[in-house]
Amino acid sequence: MNLCDAQSEVKLLLSKVKPSELHKLFNWIRTSDELDELLSDNRKVILRHISAELRAALPLDAMLPSESTAYCKMQQRSRPTVHVDSFLYNEDQVDSLCEEGIFSRSYCLTCGSYKTAPLDFISHSFSISELQFLFENVLPDLSGRLLVDVGSRLGAVLYGAHVFSSASQLVGVELSEEFVKLQNDIIRKYQLTDRIQVLHSDVCLQDALLQNADVLIMNNVFEFFMEPREQVRCVCVFRAWRFIMENFRKKGSLLVTIPSLQESLSTIQQEVLQPSWVEELPVDYDVYLDRDTDPDALRQIHLYRVI
Repeated sequence: MNLCDAQSEVKLLLSKVKPSELHKLFNWIRTSDELDELLSDNRKVILRHISAELRAALPLDAMLPSESTAYCKMQQRSRPTVHVDSFLYNEDQVDSLCEEGIFSRSYCLTCGSYKTAPLDFISHSFSISELQFLFENVLPDLSGRLLVDVGSRLGAVLYGAHVFSSASQLVGVELSEEFVKLQNDIIRKYQLTDRIQVLHSDVCLQDALLQNADVLIMNNVFEFFMEPREQVRCVCVFRAWRFIMENFRKKGSLLVTIPSLQESLSTIQQEVLQPSWVEELPVDYDVYLDRDTDPDALRQIHLYRVI
């Protein structure tokens, strides 16, 4: 059944519902777990199994002791911020942790009082719903293409690309040896080695890889995982972006970023790095995936094409 036929069937069904019952039906559609179960498939099941395995292997904040730079950057934010990895924890799981007192969504503005404010949450991974959105709604068919994930970390993009896309090669570039080992353990266990490879490297040493890439994914890569001293950080980020712009040049190649290029580049205030080598492409964000989907998170995903 195609979309047009499905729409006609839905309209016909709704015309048979008592007017007084329509609002109940719509509420059931919006909130019912039963529909999410109908929409689920083996691809999501695989990703949920991987997510559960990674949760068991990592601390609650999914950060390693070696990530001192990231901790420093989070502490420098104007509001208290905690890292909650979206690939590992969905909203229901976060709610459960809060109910158990293991986690909190707010902090006290004045110790001992009821005056509280919400904590800022930050994630360096896509959630499973966001991965499905990325590969089924944002990017085109990737058959025969090379996808590179800069700062692959837990490997969520690579696993998502393996189950949701037909990309022939999926390469993660990760500085942390611990995260590289973690990814390789998952890749071997779930037999994903046919298309996935993880490089223990700095992306600035991978000129040939970038020159051959058809799709480049960058999710908060330089926002928190660089040298914390501001002057040094600006130099590092500037050099990294310049390297990427000089080497990711294949016409028609696609770049996915979180946050937008404008926001990323504004932090280093370098006019020479204005994103004139790419054009931003429109993304349809009004897509229903499941009730865990965060529309605001989807709108942080930006798509560009090399011109």
